[in-house]
Amino acid sequence: MSPEASASADRYAAFRHSSFAKYWLSRFASAFATQIVSVAVGWQIYDLTRDPFDLGLVGLVQFLPALLLVLVTGAASDRFGRRLIMGTTLAIEAAAAAFLLFLTLSGLFAPLTVFATLAAFGVARAFLGPAAASLVVNLVPTETFANAVSWNASAWQIATIIGPVAGGLLYGISPVVAYTVATLLLALSAILIFAIPKPHQHTPSEKPSLETMLAGFRYIWKEKVVLGAISLDLFAVLLGGAVALLPVYARDILELGPWGLGMLRGAPGVGAILTAVWLTGHPVRDHAGIIMFVCVGLFGLFTILFGVSTVAWLSIAALALLGAADMVSVYIRETLMQLWTPDHVRGRVNAVNMVFIGASNELGEFRAGFMAALIGTVPAVVFGGVGSVAVAALWAYWFPQLRKARHLQGRV
Repeated sequence: MSPEASASADRYAAFRHSSFAKYWLSRFASAFATQIVSVAVGWQIYDLTRDPFDLGLVGLVQFLPALLLVLVTGAASDRFGRRLIMGTTLAIEAAAAAFLLFLTLSGLFAPLTVFATLAAFGVARAFLGPAAASLVVNLVPTETFANAVSWNASAWQIATIIGPVAGGLLYGISPVVAYTVATLLLALSAILIFAIPKPHQHTPSEKPSLETMLAGFRYIWKEKVVLGAISLDLFAVLLGGAVALLPVYARDILELGPWGLGMLRGAPGVGAILTAVWLTGHPVRDHAGIIMFVCVGLFGLFTILFGVSTVAWLSIAALALLGAADMVSVYIRETLMQLWTPDHVRGRVNAVNMVFIGASNELGEFRAGFMAALIGTVPAVVFGGVGSVAVAALWAYWFPQLRKARHLQGRV
């Protein structure tokens, strides 16, 4: 059996490398801690001000640094050690969580101070994202990378499902407990990254300049496989995202109440986790591009099904299937993008990708809310699903190289 086939057949191939095991634990712990901080800050700010607008600012001040610093974060990831950047930014996030703990203990918890702290948290995350996404490629052999992607995605999905629940329970005990746990988890994440031996990394030889900072944008525009993969995610999620409207379905359409809202919010993640675990033992071996476009189309179709459903179990099932289809497309897109991109420019490409992902999520929620106010909730969700199906068809036609991609063990 060839090394590639052997790696594909081994569900835990990526964990055979101790550096990846430490990386995975760090990613899980930090994502879990971030969810706890997000829930705790949201509850505490709303308890303090009773202004829903402040809840929007909580997300905005954390997203803006990634947008404003996109030229710097990617260049730093390519020029300096990704392990060093990742460990340092996790330590800064731990310090920010510790400062939120201090503000709570001292009674100084106030909106402006909290937003400034979250902005610092956002700056750290802006540097963390490209470095973390690029580092994983340096920790495992090429033939194991697809397996590493699926496990990496499962870490994030599990954290986003149980993290908010844990955050709510910990906050229910005390905000102090919530911030203490988050601080300890982020500190542990930083320690795990620094425990990884320094991996080999190709660094650019040219001096830093505006031209080198824009190299990520130029490379994405030139390489149609990478451009197609990034823009497919942007427009599919921008049009198909319906998460912002789940409270409307839980209260007014399905009449499920708060408990039902939790079921709706968790269903896509459950579908994604089960699919990610399945992919670790059954990787995509051929026709990767076609499978990816089919799954984006299914994402749109299941969005339509959820939009028109008035039966709770069918709605939950549609969301779970939606999450499963999205997981397959994410797995293929991320693997193709990382393997297609040379190591010396990977950080800058990942920085652009992180902004696109953040923009698609943030703008997708805005699109859903705006259209719901304009034409109604159900038409807004159905329109988004139809849009995702159309995007899959158009991108399959416009990006034939991406459609014809077959294997995930190197450049297509």
